[in-house]
Amino acid sequence: MQTFVAQPGVETRRTSSPSYFHAICLFGFAILLLAVFSPNAKAAQAPVGLGTVDSFALMAGSTITNTGPSTINGDLGLSPGTAVSGFPPATLNGAMHVTDAVAGIAQNDLTTAYNDAAGRTPFVALPADAGGLTLTPGAFRASSALGLTGTLTLNAQGNPNSVFIIQVPSSLTTASASAVSMINGAQACNVFWQIGASATFGTGSTFVGNAMTMTSASLNDSVSVNGRILARNGAVTLINDTIQAARCAAGTVGGPNGPSPGSGGSSGTTPGHAGTAILGALPPSIRKIINGPNGPNDKCVDRSFRASVTGLKISKVVFYVGHKVVGTSKKPAYTVTIPRFNGGVKTVKAVVTFTDKTKPATLRMSYRACGAATSAVPTSATPFTG
Repeated sequence: MQTFVAQPGVETRRTSSPSYFHAICLFGFAILLLAVFSPNAKAAQAPVGLGTVDSFALMAGSTITNTGPSTINGDLGLSPGTAVSGFPPATLNGAMHVTDAVAGIAQNDLTTAYNDAAGRTPFVALPADAGGLTLTPGAFRASSALGLTGTLTLNAQGNPNSVFIIQVPSSLTTASASAVSMINGAQACNVFWQIGASATFGTGSTFVGNAMTMTSASLNDSVSVNGRILARNGAVTLINDTIQAARCAAGTVGGPNGPSPGSGGSSGTTPGHAGTAILGALPPSIRKIINGPNGPNDKCVDRSFRASVTGLKISKVVFYVGHKVVGTSKKPAYTVTIPRFNGGVKTVKAVVTFTDKTKPATLRMSYRACGAATSAVPTSATPFTG
């Protein structure tokens, strides 16, 4: 069983035998342990310096093709390609640079930023689908391709200078109506996606951050981007989309009157704040039912399951259902059994403290219990105190 996090989706049925399911569970916990016992201490990341790319909302290497009334708020750049089509009907609120010196320099700066983001360490491993995850600041890495169904939440924990770096060795695919949301001061300007192949954004999806792809980027109908679409070597295709070049707030890193972003380097880290945490749930079938911090979907949970926290520099995790403590874990794997409830919307909360100076994190996921509503935690609930 893979380690996973709460996310919306379609309820699935378990068809495997108990022994097979047990083996999969053990495999999932092994993956969880590997994530927790990463040999490197994760440190807070410095922003990736974009250089002259900062003024651009959209860049490509070969072609830029638009269909419909897309809106680009920021500059558009193309180099070394020469073909830009669909402007109009698209509206460009910025300058267009096609195979000129400005575009060439920006592509060089994009290569530098891409390589910087790709080399950031240490990182926390991500599952194959990031939907339903709540991430605290730091660097994260998928094993290969990364999908996004439902909502990925970025929690800055009250620090507007918090940086999120997401490394995707292969392709990124976001589902229709999926979303990346920001809470507690997170800024789109400080979210960096390094994508080793191409990115495809689903119809009606909402995306946040600077998406730097090795090859191409394809935006389906009515995609909203708060950040940048930056394709190094390939094409960018748009269909009635909106891209808003992300700007940092005044007084914050990268913003007006604020400190300049770091130049990156091999690690780009800030010592002393090395903790990060991801709240998940087991087994995988539950992943298709439980939602993230934005509330439950229409499916319901009809069984007990295990909530889990993975990350680095974790000291202790206290798990709650509502306001009631259901378990405390002080060693990996950081898990607790969430008992079966009879109806109603339930919220699982994990309060995570760290071994260094990282600020404690509060992570949440909500779900709908099947059956008639009840407000009490069952008396049979046995807190896990491992």
